[in-house]
Amino acid sequence: MHRRNLIAAAVASFALPALPALAQTEISWWHAMTGANAEVVEKIASDFNASQSDYKVTPSFKGTYPETLNAGIAAFRAGQAPDIMQVFDVGTGVMMGAEGAMKPVAEVLSENGYEFDKSQYLPGIVAYYSKPDGTMLSFPYNSSSPITYINKDIFEAAGLDPNDPPETWNEVWEMAKTIKESGAAPCGYTSTWLTWIHLENFAAWNDVPYATFENGLAEGGVPELQLNAPIFVNHFQMLADLAKDGTFKYGGRTSEAKQIFLAGECGIFTESSGGLGDIVKSGMNYGIAQLPYDSDAGGPQNTIPGGASLWVFGDKSEETYKGVAAFFDYLSQTDVQTYLHQTSGYLPVTMEAYEATKSSTFYDENPGRETPITQMMGKEPTANSRGVRLPNLPQVRDIANEEFEKMLAGDQDAQTTMDAIVERGNAAIKEAYGNM
Repeated sequence: MHRRNLIAAAVASFALPALPALAQTEISWWHAMTGANAEVVEKIASDFNASQSDYKVTPSFKGTYPETLNAGIAAFRAGQAPDIMQVFDVGTGVMMGAEGAMKPVAEVLSENGYEFDKSQYLPGIVAYYSKPDGTMLSFPYNSSSPITYINKDIFEAAGLDPNDPPETWNEVWEMAKTIKESGAAPCGYTSTWLTWIHLENFAAWNDVPYATFENGLAEGGVPELQLNAPIFVNHFQMLADLAKDGTFKYGGRTSEAKQIFLAGECGIFTESSGGLGDIVKSGMNYGIAQLPYDSDAGGPQNTIPGGASLWVFGDKSEETYKGVAAFFDYLSQTDVQTYLHQTSGYLPVTMEAYEATKSSTFYDENPGRETPITQMMGKEPTANSRGVRLPNLPQVRDIANEEFEKMLAGDQDAQTTMDAIVERGNAAIKEAYGNM
């Protein structure tokens, strides 16, 4: 070895040890996505992690929406809350009531150097997840609107026009009977989320009250449910009647009925626009239409956001909040929102992503994919259609589901069902307000 190389080797052997690479700040993200939507979660997190080296977002599946909410509450009480938690729309009131436990997203962004301009986001979505003063509390990751899906092959087999899906609930009932009676499919109609689609959105879409005090959004008193009005009773009596011979098939309280539709058992299906990914993956010859409306109600108004938003827990480190802010800024980027919208069926939360999709050929090539957005944005919301905000809406949903299942089992009629939901629900709401 040359003398010069010997010297270099000696110097190297006494050199200071290399400094360790700065550790990434890990950001935990608890979510409730399954199937194709879980794949989207993993890709978005992976792409964000690859885009920079300071932070690593780690998604963790925690079960259904209610299970994820309950897991987060339990983790907070145990001092082990995640950094970010996906909470479904009806958990908004619960999270707002836990004000000290959460840090508003608007603050997370602004305190870490990101300009937050709510005019950049779809107004109906931002309003739902904001305080009355406009402060956005959570990031609307996967907002959706309920829509109608049809199996075009079943329609054709039943002698129905697959290019003329039902517009009203009366048309749904009649087409469902035709499908069943023709033998084209074992059942005519099924639906996920009876509470979200057939109560909360049914009320908003038909511009009738769900509860007093603007469905709980207005101040002034304790809201009382209005769900035993004739329009609700008549609607659910039809569901009960059609369930007797299997024309309507009940799948479960949340998204279970999607598997019934994917299996080709029913020709008509109401579900979140966010359910699109699994339908596309199935290879089904499907069509999309707007949510049906009650023909006696005077035409559709607007739907209210479903899906979920991302909440940030309080008492985290400055570095954690910097990482969360960077991730939410990444989520707001037009190409990310465009991907999320076009792949999953969820609504883009920014106006730029919506306009980018509109200016492309996407909606022309994918008929019906703009429907969830136009349903929500087509009309200015009324006092009946701004949304539902109760401090214990998940509990009220559980009460409604219990009564629906008695009705669908043939144990009680719709009037008894809706009266019981109102009586039991009002008692639970009053108790919740008393504990606030």
